[in-house]
Amino acid sequence: MSSEAKPLWRPHAAGLLLGLGLLLTFLLTGHGLGGSGFTTALAAAGADVLAPSTTAGNSYLGPMVAEGNNPLNAWITWQVLGVAIGALIGAVSARRFRFDVDGPTRLKKAGRLTMALVGGVIAGFGARISLGCTSGLGLSGAATLATAGFVFLGGFFISGAIFGLLTRRLWQ
Repeated sequence: MSSEAKPLWRPHAAGLLLGLGLLLTFLLTGHGLGGSGFTTALAAAGADVLAPSTTAGNSYLGPMVAEGNNPLNAWITWQVLGVAIGALIGAVSARRFRFDVDGPTRLKKAGRLTMALVGGVIAGFGARISLGCTSGLGLSGAATLATAGFVFLGGFFISGAIFGLLTRRLWQ
């Protein structure tokens, strides 16, 4: 058995399989793909442990921790866990799994991790404001021809391009 990494999939084949997976998800579950709802439910459950009365009184987080709302009962929890496990299996089987901190070489690891954290927080905040993430609102919304899906994807790409231009000197 070779220890060399397997080649990456062709983009058209990967896109076709993603589209078929999205279609199958709609047919089997009645809703599309998504991920940001999981982290929000997890944050609400954590806040409920730390400050139950404050969390219950919050108009945004309160309904997420209401009686009978358990993150383990939500479809999105199992979808996110399945994606993580599937990605791990795929990376290991393709011999591409490794721990690494990638990013601009001008920054030390701590700086790269900080940029990744800040970018993740901003993207997560944007996902909650727009009521969906790139997979939930972008892919699933656009697949159903929802205007919000296309507006979100356009805004996401434009924001990424602007941020890329603003931070370009870090990458060189």
